[in-house]
Amino acid sequence: MAVTVFKFGDFKLDSDRFELYRAGRALKLERKPMELLVLLAAKNGNLVTRTEIAERLWGSEVFVDTEHGINTAIRKIREVLNDDPVQSRFVQTVTGKGYRFIGSIVELPTEAPAPAAEEQTRVSAENRSRRIGDTQPAPPSSGTTLVLDRAPDPAEPSSIGVVSPNEPEIPSSSSSRLRIWVAASAALALLIVIAVSLGARSLRNRSLNRAATPKITSLAVLPLDNLSGDPAQNYFADGMTDELTTMLAKNSTLRVVSRTSAMQYKGAHRPLPEIARELGVDGILEGSISRSGDKVHMTIQLIQAPTDTHLWAESYDRNANDVVTLPNEAAQTIAKRLGHSAIQPTLARYVNPEAHDAYLRGRYLWFQGDNEPAGKYFRKATELQPDYAPGWAGLSMYYGQGLFNGELDPKVSTAGVEAGRRAVALDDSLPEAHLTLGALLFIEAWDWVQADREIGRAIELDPRYAEAYHFRSKMYNILNRTDEGIQLEKKAMELDPFERPYGLAHTYNEARQYDAALNDAHQRLESRPEDVSLHWMLCDIYRRKGDLKQAAQEWETSERLEGHNDTAATIHGLFEKGGYKALLLWRISHFKQQASKGYVSPIEFAREYAQLGQKEQTLSFLEAAYREHSPVLLWIQDDPAYDFLHSDERYRSIIRGIGLPPKY
Repeated sequence: MAVTVFKFGDFKLDSDRFELYRAGRALKLERKPMELLVLLAAKNGNLVTRTEIAERLWGSEVFVDTEHGINTAIRKIREVLNDDPVQSRFVQTVTGKGYRFIGSIVELPTEAPAPAAEEQTRVSAENRSRRIGDTQPAPPSSGTTLVLDRAPDPAEPSSIGVVSPNEPEIPSSSSSRLRIWVAASAALALLIVIAVSLGARSLRNRSLNRAATPKITSLAVLPLDNLSGDPAQNYFADGMTDELTTMLAKNSTLRVVSRTSAMQYKGAHRPLPEIARELGVDGILEGSISRSGDKVHMTIQLIQAPTDTHLWAESYDRNANDVVTLPNEAAQTIAKRLGHSAIQPTLARYVNPEAHDAYLRGRYLWFQGDNEPAGKYFRKATELQPDYAPGWAGLSMYYGQGLFNGELDPKVSTAGVEAGRRAVALDDSLPEAHLTLGALLFIEAWDWVQADREIGRAIELDPRYAEAYHFRSKMYNILNRTDEGIQLEKKAMELDPFERPYGLAHTYNEARQYDAALNDAHQRLESRPEDVSLHWMLCDIYRRKGDLKQAAQEWETSERLEGHNDTAATIHGLFEKGGYKALLLWRISHFKQQASKGYVSPIEFAREYAQLGQKEQTLSFLEAAYREHSPVLLWIQDDPAYDFLHSDERYRSIIRGIGLPPKY
């Protein structure tokens, strides 16, 4: 009998035998995804609507959430084909309509192969057993019993079914006993089908039956796919992911993986069990969101990660005015279904949808490192709704980041603490507000006591808030509470290892435990060899330890990894000719050029002159930084470049003025 084989790329799809190969190797793909792949391939470039897919794959089957079945099937097809939905080679999403197969495809008619010798032997043996009146027949290949030979596939909700009666004639010597066995099996099958039908209002409710659902205690929210068809809506998808993550942590007793840890899998089409193992969770929440005009549609589904089993799914349709409450509503539903509901917080306050949208835009830009435009959106959020606490917390974040990075002149920026105080006054239950206020009290006001109180409050409100532990660690280090600082950073890294892979190495470096710092950084590089932040960290560790050749090499590597090949070549050439001193002089020249165009913190000059051992220049710039109230001054005692100044009265006067305890 002729069968059709579709060839595309290095894949071959046998549509009759339901087999998929790549370079001659058989690939595993469940029944419903395989059916959908065959349907798409057969259409060969023509659009296949979601309605057509639902009718062809599920027909009149009841209790089937076809929308999520289609999404899951498409995801599994893309996983096995290693296909990117954004830059697809094979399966293209037609937003709001369906899918089409866009790969170059060739149909190859072939002859169906004869059964393999081993298969023939097995069939013959089974038939011989039946012919001699075996009273315990092998599992039938056909009959009237319920097929439960494997766990149901998430993409095929109706994989439990009854097969057609084609059983061979039963020999008379055992007919009585076998008739009883077959009748009992049929009765049992009928009872099971009735029980399943009566007990299941929908596929989702069946899946969450407590007797069958594995216990989930930890959860990761993967970035929601933006299905709006507009890349400009990425901020909205990421923002809703953030808020869903936050609300799950707030409304449940589940261990919810941080935003940063999960966000690294944005656009990563990898098997969910693999992602779950890396994140250390047993549950995955994934989905999509789209916005068109004032209409928002969000789809989410809960996956039992180790087995990639679909447990629950839901769709939400809202208008723009109602979308603010959507993450909280979804989080409470998930927490209840998993039996992990926390004490319900007080009712949420009204949020202006435009202010909320501006806040989401600001957060998106801030996490991308675009601090200045992020600040504009945070400020817009507070202008649209002056009593919107997250907007004020975001504005405080903007000021803190600008001060810390030397982008804002401390002499003209005292608004960070004020924004933080406003956020806390508006919503005392917001951990982010307390952390930003504590951070600004620390770096802007140099008020350690109040800063520690606010950061402690953030941790009290959210004991899994990694950023709060990190910032408290930074503060404790400069206050000579080094051991506590190291333990706090270890806690932060345990909670969120992906936010700053260099975090613990940095803490060891500030404590002058250079070997421990190098060991930690190199260990993390084994799994992240091209992480720029780790190479920058190694550059600073080697510099402080005195291994300037290694420091220059890591500096050069960092620039290359960031795509700055010309700068990397300059670093290499300067070090070859004039050593590390040539690099320091080059940096000073660069800062002077920048200062002619805009603000450059005096501490940038002070650090380079200190490494050159130029006392007067170093002290002059440190005093200028002190007059500006520069936050970077807080860490100068931890940098050995300034050690030659420790006995100088001008230097000691700066330390006393800051209020720091003397070190070293």
